[in-house]
Amino acid sequence: MKDFFNAIQDLFVNVLFAPLDALRNLELENWWAANIMNWLFMIIGFVAFVYWMKQLKIFNDNNEEDKSISSHSFL
Repeated sequence: MKDFFNAIQDLFVNVLFAPLDALRNLELENWWAANIMNWLFMIIGFVAFVYWMKQLKIFNDNNEEDKSISSHSFL
């Protein structure tokens, strides 16, 4: 059973975290390239935000939203 858990440790430490270790070593040479994952997540988030705002504008222009004061039955 000990070998099983050592195999899991070896998989994560030596295989799955290898790209992150490479990014950590790259930070000493180029900060911008080392933070490429952060830039990708920020770009994805910005694109999703712009898409969301565009969809909200489409629904707002069609007057599909219920803007009455008591939009819920419990109010």
